[in-house]
Amino acid sequence: MPNLVQELNSLDFSVYIGGPLQAAVQAQNAASMAQVSFIKEVGFETVGGEEKLRYVDFEYKKSVPNPDFDNASPPGPGNLQFIEQTVTIKVPFLTMLTLPALRIEDMTIDFNAKLTSTETSNVSSEFAASAELGINYKIVNFKASASYKRTASSGTSTEKTYNLGVRVHAVNDDIPAGLDRILTMLEDSIVSG
Repeated sequence: MPNLVQELNSLDFSVYIGGPLQAAVQAQNAASMAQVSFIKEVGFETVGGEEKLRYVDFEYKKSVPNPDFDNASPPGPGNLQFIEQTVTIKVPFLTMLTLPALRIEDMTIDFNAKLTSTETSNVSSEFAASAELGINYKIVNFKASASYKRTASSGTSTEKTYNLGVRVHAVNDDIPAGLDRILTMLEDSIVSG
């Protein structure tokens, strides 16, 4: 009979348990590198061989008080209280985007091993006999034969079933504190003119 404890001990748990954990760590690392790559590729542009922050310009019209308005004169085409002014805003492109920040929140590894051992034993017997008598002139022939056959077989079969289930729950994480401070500074640098 096989030693089931020895069978279980022979399983390489570093593969079954460590493999998915290592894959999760590598995925987390890849997500971080994807964030760095995204910021570099989308947030910056090369101008004259130099890396500069990419801005988006917005232009709109807005009513502002007329500095030349005269309260003493009646309002009219030459004396308007408000005039339209074109305003341009330069906004850092990164402040308008959702930055990819994937984080593995939890990971569940379910590993089930099922070992079933079966012992079989088969014994079969077979007996056969035959006799023959022949009489010829002055000769008597007698032939007899018998046979006996016994077959025995025994065996052990072990059925192994392994199930591995990995469940990973990933969430879009808050951006790191340092990057949040940088984005806040970029928001403060929005220029209107």
